[in-house]
Amino acid sequence: MNSLLTAADRSHLSQALKLAERGRGRVSPNPLVGAVVVRDGDVIGEGWHAELGDLHAERAALEDCERRGEDPAGATMYVTLEPCAHTGRQPPCVEAILAVGIARVVIASDDPSEKASGRGPGILRDGGIEVEFASGAEATAARLLNQPFRKHARTGLPLVTLKLAMSLDGRTTTAPGDSPWISGQRSRELVHRWRAESDAMAVGIGTVLADDPLLTARPTPSGAPLPRYEGEKRTGSEVRQPVRVVFDRSARLPLDSQLIKTLDQSPVLVVVSPHALHAEALRQAGADVLVCAELPDVLSSLGRRGVTSLFLEGGLGLAGAFAAADEIDEARTFVAPSLQPGSVALSVEDDPARSAPPSQETELTRLNALSHSVETVGDDVLITARFKEW
Repeated sequence: MNSLLTAADRSHLSQALKLAERGRGRVSPNPLVGAVVVRDGDVIGEGWHAELGDLHAERAALEDCERRGEDPAGATMYVTLEPCAHTGRQPPCVEAILAVGIARVVIASDDPSEKASGRGPGILRDGGIEVEFASGAEATAARLLNQPFRKHARTGLPLVTLKLAMSLDGRTTTAPGDSPWISGQRSRELVHRWRAESDAMAVGIGTVLADDPLLTARPTPSGAPLPRYEGEKRTGSEVRQPVRVVFDRSARLPLDSQLIKTLDQSPVLVVVSPHALHAEALRQAGADVLVCAELPDVLSSLGRRGVTSLFLEGGLGLAGAFAAADEIDEARTFVAPSLQPGSVALSVEDDPARSAPPSQETELTRLNALSHSVETVGDDVLITARFKEW
C-alpha cells in the first residue's frame, strides 16, 4: 500500500504506466518509461519514450506542456522510472526537470543500472525538489514493465521467456501431414507480437530441420495485421525484427534454409560447439556463428551483444535444457481445445514414461512460480507463469 500517495497520485502513475507501454518493441535496450505532468489537479503534459534515441519520457512530457501552452513550474511530475542523471543518446532528464521548476517528482520504480541507481533522485532532492517513491501496486507494475531491462542491468543476461503450445493431451507437435499449428490464429498473432517485442528469439536445430521456419515477426497467413497498442501508428512492415538464434551444436543448419535465405530481413546467430565441422560454411553464407559449449556462456555472450530479452520458441529439448539450468524467467503456454489423432487410444500402460524401468527414469524439473495468470485467447487458454522477478 502507498502510505504517502493519494488516490490522485496513484491514478496519475497508472496513466504514466499506460503511456510507457506505447514504446514496447521500439526502445530496447532502453527501458519503457512514461511521464505525466500535473498542476492543480489538471494534466498539463504527457510523454513516453517512443523510439530508441528519441526524447526520454520526462523531456517528452515537458515538450507536451510547451505545446499546450502550459508552464510546468510548481507542478508535479509522475514518472515510471527514476529520471536519469547521465548522458547517453539523450542529455540527463534531471537537468530538464530542474530547469523548468518542477516542484515534486513521484517515481514508480528505481533504475538498477550502475550508471543510474539513485543518482537522479539525489540530484533532484539537492535541487530542492520533493521526491517520493511509490510502493504497492503501481511500484510492482513499474518493475514488471521493465523486467528485461532490470535483469540485464543487474546480471548482464537477457530475460528468457519460454513459449509453448500444446493440445489437451499434452502434445506439442502435430502428426505428419496435418496442419503444423496447434494453437489458433489469435494465439499465433499474439506470438508474432511477442517476437516483435523481443531482442532475440531462439529455437533448436531439430525445429529448423523439421519445419524450415522463417522465425520473423509478421502477419499470420490469413493476412491479419499484427496487434497494435493504443496510440500506435506502426504497420506490420515496420515491426523491428528479432535476432534469430539457432542452437545447432553440430552446425547442421542447411545453407538453403529460409533462415539463411532471409538474412536481409534479420540476422541469424548459430550457436555451435567447439567441435562443429561446418561452422565456417555458415559464416561464409552470412550467418553469425557463436562457438559456446555451455548455456550460461551463450546467455552471457548474448547479453554482451545488447540482447536484453530472449524469446524461446522451438524444441522441447531446448526448453528442457533451459529449465534444467534454471534459466527460464517466464513461461507462456497455450493449451488448445484439441486432441491429436490416436492419442486418446493410449492407455496408462502404453505411457512409455510409466513403463520405463527405474534405471531409465529421469528427474522431473520443477519450476516454482512466483505468480501465474490464466486467460482465453481466441479458442485457446493461455497460462502465464513468472518464475523470477528482477
